[in-house]
Amino acid sequence: MIRNIIFDFGAVLVDWNPHYLFDDYFGDTEKATWFLDNICTNEWNRQFDGGKPFAEGLAELKALHPEWTREIDVYWSEWTKMMGGEIPGMYELVSDLKAAGYGVYGLTNWSSETFYQIEKNYPIFALLDGKIVSGDVRLLKPDAAIFQCLLDRYGLKAEESVFIDDTLSNVEGARAAGLSGLHFKDAETLRKDLKKIL
Repeated sequence: MIRNIIFDFGAVLVDWNPHYLFDDYFGDTEKATWFLDNICTNEWNRQFDGGKPFAEGLAELKALHPEWTREIDVYWSEWTKMMGGEIPGMYELVSDLKAAGYGVYGLTNWSSETFYQIEKNYPIFALLDGKIVSGDVRLLKPDAAIFQCLLDRYGLKAEESVFIDDTLSNVEGARAAGLSGLHFKDAETLRKDLKKIL
């Protein structure tokens, strides 16, 4: 029996997209795409999710690409402009699950330096009974260790928990760690998927 629902944050509870910052910064979506694919890449950003200090990662990248120093600095100094709103329908869904007596938790790959800048801007985070931010624990999905970290911290059983993420490899990581897993598409689809297992 499922008693606990665990949510990823980015693209599941809230909208994060570097294009929101850099499309405006460059005034050119194509140039922004090139920059994010080749300079400030997702893989580069991932190291911060794992706990690396931004100051260190920025300095290393600027040494490799000195011609992009200003833009690399903007990635940090204007980071909050990458945030959109809450994902439509998710506040209502999490509220409904909580009212029905389920435990609701968060498990995100996110830098501690950036997440806590924006946490209070989104009421949905206040609904959660607990959360693990990867930058705090220096573990990353889909590694089984971060799922176990959440289970241990809140006294949850893997077989009583389902994890929801927009990234399929993270869903598969949760399943490998003994949890159920659902691949997120949108709130309406998730509500239907949950009804099948709850």
